[in-house]
Amino acid sequence: MATRTVRLDEEAEAALLRIRKATGLPISEALKRGLHAFQESVGRETRETPYDVYRQLDLGAGGWAIAPATDSRRAVAGAIRRKHGR
Repeated sequence: MATRTVRLDEEAEAALLRIRKATGLPISEALKRGLHAFQESVGRETRETPYDVYRQLDLGAGGWAIAPATDSRRAVAGAIRRKHGR
């Protein structure tokens, strides 16, 4: 078990005091529980992958694409024709 020295500003010191009064826990136990709670929240945040974010966008089938990437030249030419009426 390691001993750590921690500096707390007035706001953190007041929060620690309120936690201790509400729970009756010693300082070390309150800090340990805070570290465990923070560790869990960090674990939840890092589990989300870029694909998870993409999936939440719900772009539907093909997203905003008007054609598959393999057919992009024809699709661009068609889009220009539709826009300019030629």
